[in-house]
Amino acid sequence: MPDYLVRGLGFNGNVRAFAVNTTETVGEAQRRHQTWPAATAALGRLMTGGVMFGAMLKGEDRVTLKIEAGGPVGHLLVDSDAKGNVRGYVANPQTHVDSKSGKLNVKGVVGTEGMLSVVKDLGMRDYFTGQTPIVSGEIAEDLTYYFVVSEQVPSSVGLGVLVDTDNSVLAAGGFIIQLMPDIDDETITLIEQRLANIEPVSSMIKRGLTPEGILEEVLGKGNVQILGKTAVQFNCTCSKEKFAEGIMGLGAAEIRQMIETDGQAEAECHFCHEKYHYNKEELEALINDLESN
Repeated sequence: MPDYLVRGLGFNGNVRAFAVNTTETVGEAQRRHQTWPAATAALGRLMTGGVMFGAMLKGEDRVTLKIEAGGPVGHLLVDSDAKGNVRGYVANPQTHVDSKSGKLNVKGVVGTEGMLSVVKDLGMRDYFTGQTPIVSGEIAEDLTYYFVVSEQVPSSVGLGVLVDTDNSVLAAGGFIIQLMPDIDDETITLIEQRLANIEPVSSMIKRGLTPEGILEEVLGKGNVQILGKTAVQFNCTCSKEKFAEGIMGLGAAEIRQMIETDGQAEAECHFCHEKYHYNKEELEALINDLESN
């Protein structure tokens, strides 16, 4: 089943809800970065959260999520937009920490001492930036805490990634539930009870639940109105032209040094690992562009 996200309302508009299947998307990230299981789960959870953050935006808006929490995986960075496109990477993809519980030790690789940063590019002069401390290192709880503290929206975030023995991704997805100001205490209690008793979201996806089905599991059948559906995919915005602009930013003298030393240049994207080669003639053309302006 292709990855997709649904947006909806619950309990007569008193709950805003998102759910997504990201199995293929996280699998693509795992293949590109060759992440080990715990790193795959960490990156997959943040990508899943990131694509739902993106679904809250409009038009050409973008959002970047970054976690730096002192764990051996290093920092995690995810970038997404309002159209279901998401990309991400971890600093140290071949990282794994054993867990006594038999579950992937996401907290062990991510760390618990640091910050979650959320930067929204809303097409205005300045970016919106929010920061909150890491509260668990499990990522879902950290995103929940961000919504409550930084955006003052009572929320529940559920994220899950199931990794197979060959390191491939068996199931990945998540949900975000947000309470609107006029919601009554009875409904809040009902939602809290349902959240306390649901199975892990990765298990829901593994047994075939769709994003619509996940929202029904969380909020109850008959309590959800689906408003829209968006295809989700790993998609990187890098290009040879963008990296050429970066090389030009080094200045003509530095580019000449590249030509004299190596006769060429190579750039690699952190997000997707695509490599871009520039031969001597292309580098000389960049120098000409710099000197003609």
